[in-house]
Amino acid sequence: MELSLDRLTKQYGRKIAVDHVSAVLSPGVYGLLGANGAGKTTLMRMICGILEPTSGEVFLNGTPILEMGADYRNLLGYLPQDFGYYPNYTGREFLAYLSVLKGIPKKKANRKITELLEMTGLSVEAKKKIKTYSGGMRQRLGIAQALLNDPKILILDEPTAGLDPKERVRFRNLITDYASDRIIFLSTHIVSDIEAAADRVFLMKQGRILCQGSVQELTEMASGKVWEMKVPAREAARWEKKMNVAGIRHEEGDVVLRIISERKPAADSMRCRASLEDLYLSYFPSGKGGVENDETF
Repeated sequence: MELSLDRLTKQYGRKIAVDHVSAVLSPGVYGLLGANGAGKTTLMRMICGILEPTSGEVFLNGTPILEMGADYRNLLGYLPQDFGYYPNYTGREFLAYLSVLKGIPKKKANRKITELLEMTGLSVEAKKKIKTYSGGMRQRLGIAQALLNDPKILILDEPTAGLDPKERVRFRNLITDYASDRIIFLSTHIVSDIEAAADRVFLMKQGRILCQGSVQELTEMASGKVWEMKVPAREAARWEKKMNVAGIRHEEGDVVLRIISERKPAADSMRCRASLEDLYLSYFPSGKGGVENDETF
């Protein structure tokens, strides 16, 4: 199975939300990493066939998905950023209702719903109304509905939003187990989720894919550009204004700064091992002094 994105573009008036994105996806987990407003949701909606591109196409095994219609939708599972639900339905009733819409036979649906409620840790709450669920529980229900039809292509837009650390680990394990013969494409701005789950990562900014590769390949792009230096606490704010500071920790009354820079920031700076988060912050600086630059690294 092969999903191909061929120069996908979406334009709203003068604004280009997605700009000539091309990629080839085979079974595995793909992470789409980018800040809010990077174009991730627009791209995923085009991959789902919900949004028609201004130009470019999505192909499944060589056939345009817009020509496949229901045949493509039957292979697809989708979790949007904000999925709709009926607050007075119980979790089980909601999944049963969606299984009817998806045309899943009742007996098969009942087995699948029980399995998914267990998988997502919602078995105990299955008979409670969704309006009583916490945000994390509703998000887990959203993940369950995306898996109802046992999809071969799973598109997840910010799937771990609202999940606590334990729930996020459960989700990442679920996705890893699920991906052996499926294409899973997930978007997030939570770098640790991508690091733990994705076989291949796309870094997206202003509608374009800036770089792509394995976690290791992308991490190597930041190698040699990450530094640590200890400064008196009173000087930390000045360094934050001046440099792209990726992290701060307190140590014996001083502050240790993690700095992303092509050049050694100070004589006593020590080079340290880079991470995927360092590469991400090179494109989306967190400090006041970080200037966004598509040419970084």
